[in-house]
Amino acid sequence: MITGNLQCLALATLPEELYALLARPECTLEALRAAPDGRWHPKGADWFCTITDSDTAPMATRHTEYHRRWLDIQVVLTGEEIIRYDVVDARDTAAEERKPDLWIVAQPQLRQQLHLRAGDFAVFAPGEAHQALCAVNDRPARVRKAVFKVPVEMLRRAP
Repeated sequence: MITGNLQCLALATLPEELYALLARPECTLEALRAAPDGRWHPKGADWFCTITDSDTAPMATRHTEYHRRWLDIQVVLTGEEIIRYDVVDARDTAAEERKPDLWIVAQPQLRQQLHLRAGDFAVFAPGEAHQALCAVNDRPARVRKAVFKVPVEMLRRAP
């Protein structure tokens, strides 16, 4: 897992492929905030991005997921959320594939958490379990996010 802020991108020490993606003019905080809701898939790109408004919810009601083929880059555009996660590979834990490459963990063991605000992002590699959209102080609120899906093969050092 890697975390950072779009306005201080160099501090995140991202792999060069992810840095190049997030450094694009269309991926600044201002540009993403101005983008319409929905899926954005630039012509010729292997990755895509979905921009939506969502409601956070108490941690106990949120599912925990991981992916096998895609990296997730979750960027908060407005509002704030807690994302819980763990640093142990979840690919060998009991999970159900609910959609292509969306594995829901039956009994997650999440030892870490991040408090993300506007401009903050978190990158989750395949196998890294994460529980997004958790409410800060268990008070549900609106958050606008961009979620990038990046094929692991796009990285030179694929996990």
